[in-house]
Amino acid sequence: MALETWLIKLKKTISNTLDTARSSNHKANVGVLSFEIAGHMSKLLQLWNCLSDTTIIRLRDESLSLEGVHKIVSNDESFLLGLACAEMAENIRVVAKSISRISKRCQDSDLQGFGGWFDEFANSGHDRHGWVLSSKDMEAKRKKMDKYVTITVTLYKEMEELSTIENCLRKCKEYKPSSIKEQKIVDLQTKLFWQRQEVKYLKERCLWNKSFDMVVSILVRSIFTILARLKLVFFGFEFGYPSCLPRSLSASATVHPTQNPDTFHFVSGPLKTSSKPVSFFESNSKLLKPPSSTLGAAALALHYANLIIIMEKMIKSPQLVGIDARDDLYSMLPSSISSCLRGRLKGRGLSSASDPVLAGEWRTAVRSILGWLSPLAHNTIKWQSERSFEHQNLLPKTNVILLFQTLFFANKEKTEAAITELLVGLNYIWRFEREMTAKAFFHCTNFNDI
Repeated sequence: MALETWLIKLKKTISNTLDTARSSNHKANVGVLSFEIAGHMSKLLQLWNCLSDTTIIRLRDESLSLEGVHKIVSNDESFLLGLACAEMAENIRVVAKSISRISKRCQDSDLQGFGGWFDEFANSGHDRHGWVLSSKDMEAKRKKMDKYVTITVTLYKEMEELSTIENCLRKCKEYKPSSIKEQKIVDLQTKLFWQRQEVKYLKERCLWNKSFDMVVSILVRSIFTILARLKLVFFGFEFGYPSCLPRSLSASATVHPTQNPDTFHFVSGPLKTSSKPVSFFESNSKLLKPPSSTLGAAALALHYANLIIIMEKMIKSPQLVGIDARDDLYSMLPSSISSCLRGRLKGRGLSSASDPVLAGEWRTAVRSILGWLSPLAHNTIKWQSERSFEHQNLLPKTNVILLFQTLFFANKEKTEAAITELLVGLNYIWRFEREMTAKAFFHCTNFNDI
């Protein structure tokens, strides 16, 4: 009897142990968080692409030389590169914050403390766990993350399709059976079976069934390496990361020509010893606050971008612009532009606009202004939309727009002066087209009368 009782207790203990192990293994898997983690991997891939040799050289040779940037943002390359660096650093900080939250689910204590280790590395460059990868290892991690992101995106689509099939099957079963509906139910059941097999197969291949330790390890090593790369490119600090970018081609060579790392002065703010030390990310975030003289500070960047794009369309086809469309455009103008425009147009409404030479000169002038102003307006819309809808697209973007390429840091007075000039030119061209149309109609009417 005692032996039987002992065996029963032993059986229960083993059963409870197995249940605990299964529960532990289940909790250790990523599961539905795979979609969020795929999004973080996508952002890391995008950041790594932003810091590639090709992108940095294009940033220096093309983006910094945009006419619109020099005219209304800044012609100081150090300031512009500082903005680019600060924006990338802020993006890294945001991703790191999410990784830190996910790392709490890991079994590995070092991974659990990722947040503290990352701040230490950002401020001092001390990589006590050796998480910074070589360029070869990072390339292998990049390919692995790219594969996981692609498969996880496919899983998301297939799970949506599975849900659609299940809903269709449930609706079919709710109605009275018939020979046609029964066949449809059979077809849906078959389709459902194979769809479940596809989802199961994809879960095995993507992040879904991977452990938190395995996934977070990839994220941690990647973001450490990306931050090291950022500091190498913009400040010349290697932190154990092997440089594959010639110094003459790096952004840091433009901002900091000196070869002595001890004498570097960061664009985002010095990291030298002071009574109140400032963290790396805090010093960079300060640079992203637009000055009071900019459109970003006035919260007008997006509004002015839309205004410029509307004028661009009108100038392309001024003969199609009606009075209502013109009035709608004027109603969008802030008081500062409206008052300036009234002063410029005072007395012109009564004068004739029939000079084809002057109309041609205005067309050339407005096209010239739009040539450098329009790209910044379109970049502003794209920059905003990418941040509004980035959660809907997990795949990394190949062409990344930086903040200094938009209107957010554009000087308010200079931008408004350019917009006013466009409006004056558009007004003359619009009146010229209307007068030419009226004359043509008048001549046509007289000809018909004759």
